[in-house]
Amino acid sequence: MTLKICLAQLNFVVGDLAGNAQKIINAARMAYVDGVRLLLTPELSICGYAAEDLFLRPAFIAACNEAVASVAVALADLKDLTVVVGHPSGGDQRTRSLAVPGRFNAASVLCAGTVVARYAKRELPNYQVFDERRYFTPGHEVCVFETGADGHKIKVGLLICEDAWFEEPARLTKAAGAELLAVINASPFHLGKGDEREQMMRERVKACGLPLVYAHLVGGQDEVVFEGRSFALNADGSLAARAPGFEECKLLVLATRVPTTIGLSGAVAASCSTDADLWDALVLGLRDYIGKNGFPSVILGLSGGIDSALVLALAVDALGKDRVRTVMMPSPFTADISWIDARDMALRLGVRYDEISIVPEFDAFKASLADEFKGRCEDTTEENIQARIRGTLLMALSNKFGSIVLTTGNKSELATGYCTLYGDMAGGFAVIKDLAKTTVFRLARWRNAHDPYGTGAAPIPERIIARPPSAELRADQTDQDSLPAYEILDAILERYMENDQSIEDIVDAGFARADVEKVTRLIKVNEYKRRQSPVGIRVTHRSFGKDWRYPITNEFRA
Repeated sequence: MTLKICLAQLNFVVGDLAGNAQKIINAARMAYVDGVRLLLTPELSICGYAAEDLFLRPAFIAACNEAVASVAVALADLKDLTVVVGHPSGGDQRTRSLAVPGRFNAASVLCAGTVVARYAKRELPNYQVFDERRYFTPGHEVCVFETGADGHKIKVGLLICEDAWFEEPARLTKAAGAELLAVINASPFHLGKGDEREQMMRERVKACGLPLVYAHLVGGQDEVVFEGRSFALNADGSLAARAPGFEECKLLVLATRVPTTIGLSGAVAASCSTDADLWDALVLGLRDYIGKNGFPSVILGLSGGIDSALVLALAVDALGKDRVRTVMMPSPFTADISWIDARDMALRLGVRYDEISIVPEFDAFKASLADEFKGRCEDTTEENIQARIRGTLLMALSNKFGSIVLTTGNKSELATGYCTLYGDMAGGFAVIKDLAKTTVFRLARWRNAHDPYGTGAAPIPERIIARPPSAELRADQTDQDSLPAYEILDAILERYMENDQSIEDIVDAGFARADVEKVTRLIKVNEYKRRQSPVGIRVTHRSFGKDWRYPITNEFRA
């Protein structure tokens, strides 16, 4: 006996209940023609993940229930097709409590026009970007349902995401008669997460002795990205099937009953390199943020430096050259090679390129402030004025033409405050907000060696990668005038910010105390800036966003 299963790795839009329902219906009908009799959709597929405080609105939960019912009715004629749909359920409309008893992260099992079973997620994550205990209460029951042709049915045990990371839900599901575990998921991407996820599920199937199919979400949602890479594992932990990452896919898995177990088989997509995954995550996150929010195009300041160069290459790969505009805004301190390299890169990628000098505005600001600043030397004040002029020009172009401004700051700069409020921080989306400066350089070299989206090889002039980075806000300026070498800064940042190591631990690891104290002090005192920065794409296990919730007013130092 063979059961054909479809893992519907789909890209949903939060709140687009009708559109999400129709996407599930279309996928189910297409899969049914291919002989599929069990289709799994990702966690909370009917509403998109994560809907955040929409879950607190009774009208939203009611609309989700109606959308699930619409899917069941639309597929009622496919009598022997079973479809699993993720959605929020329940809630008491009489209370304003944030943790409402009876509101669940649920999944419904649909067949022949009805809900034949329903499951509520047991393990609710409340770490990193997750806030599920704010919205849901845990379920306590198991869910095992039968699917397949009469006389040849398979008992499937349903789990939702975090449930599969713990031993008990799978053990109880097996005890209830399950022969196959079906796990539906929405697990945000960070570097290495795909391998970590597969390894954890490998441990789970070995512990419980059951094969497993894993349907995962794909797409970008605000600051998080879901990479897909749905898969299936046999009971011995061997990989039976895997979908490609960062694209929609309907992965077909054959479940065949053999004497003592269920054997799984299907196509296996190859794993990609770390930098390829990183590039794809940034491209998908940018494309979906622009597309799902209805922005027609993007605009960015192209300085001739490494950060804006990388953002431009990402934007063209994500959106195409016709939806990307660049503006070079030279100041009195802009080097000739910056003009030359910016023009060169814009030409290589075929994007619109304009030059608007900020010299007249800069002179006007200094003239206006001359009496107030009399007797004082020029310092970071004048540097920041230049950055704010550029930010104002970009936002004016954004307002006039409807393009969203992409900021070009990286994680190292945000950490240390090496950025200007209402200047280079002004904009709508921070594409490389979670990339350390050393990663920016590495990824630029990777992109020059690869052309994954067919938009042009070696888009970044080599001199942009090779020259010392500079904000070019004063004569002969380099970043290292104010900061430790990026190799040192980024290593300290990773240990302190991403891994919570103490100052003493980092010093004991061999870093100079002066460097450690300087970097950690800068991280602390610049929290107020980060709170005002645009949202950006999360690609590490801890970003400056939902992962990082430190008080602005804070005297703790360790």
